[in-house]
Amino acid sequence: MAKEDLLGGSLWDQYSDVVTDRMNNPRHQGEITQEEADALNSRLIVADFGAESCGDAVRLYWAVDENERIVKSKFKSFGCGTAIASSDMMVELCEGKTVSEAVKITNIDVEKALRDEENTPAVPPQKMHCSVMAYDVIKKAAAEYKGVDAESFEEEIIVCECARVTLSTLQEVIKLNDLKTVEEVTDYTKAGAFCKSCIKPGGHEEREYYLVDILANTRAEMDQEKLSAAADAGLGGDFLKMTMVQRIKAIDAVVDENVRQFLVMDGGNMEVIDVKDEGENVDVYIRYLGACSSCASSTTGTLFAIEAALKEKLSDKIRVLPI
Repeated sequence: MAKEDLLGGSLWDQYSDVVTDRMNNPRHQGEITQEEADALNSRLIVADFGAESCGDAVRLYWAVDENERIVKSKFKSFGCGTAIASSDMMVELCEGKTVSEAVKITNIDVEKALRDEENTPAVPPQKMHCSVMAYDVIKKAAAEYKGVDAESFEEEIIVCECARVTLSTLQEVIKLNDLKTVEEVTDYTKAGAFCKSCIKPGGHEEREYYLVDILANTRAEMDQEKLSAAADAGLGGDFLKMTMVQRIKAIDAVVDENVRQFLVMDGGNMEVIDVKDEGENVDVYIRYLGACSSCASSTTGTLFAIEAALKEKLSDKIRVLPI
């Protein structure tokens, strides 16, 4: 079947040549009979998985020897050409591995193996779920072999099935990089870049966790952590009697709450370099970063805003000096 027939020409460039070839000429399509497994001195494993969102289904056959090694693997696919290509590559990646090794194969591994070029996706985003289906049927086969529940192979909560991004990874990346939009989360993690079902309710597949909620909840946690840090730093106490560490924490908390967001919006930032007692005054030495380092207002309006916030929240003895 020609690629034009499969795609109508509109998505031609979004499918790799490897995918097209595997659609038309799968290497591992078929089945393994009990007689064939017996001849290989192997145990026959048959697992089925179906994707409710698109109606595709795949059946996976393994012949597993006494050493847990998959000596032969086949598949049958009831679905689109991409499902056939993904299943064919999935089977190829399984052969020769132990069951414990095979269950570590992810949909990302399958998709990358189907690429023509290392940095060019093999399929358009909306078809990424086909390689997810290949991953899920491996779990089903491994679970049947080991006599356990398929979900036992998931050590963490997966939010984005397409990119295999976990809940803990998303929370960590949001906090470490101070991400504020779902688009930023996708840029950093690839979550939501493919079928988009994990972004918000209403996609083609219902999810337990959505990026919009994870982002909102994590941002709320970050805000609470800032308030706690400010309390620990002693913002309610006498700034002049704080230790150096407490002073720096208090200054950072005030800057985070009142100033930093505006600096970041303009492509800049700032950091506290030192805090020194100079007679009756407390001099706070700061360094501008990014666009702020060359901005004319860094010594006028911006400087005044920083100093005013610190004077109001901490002490009227504070002077802010850029270096």
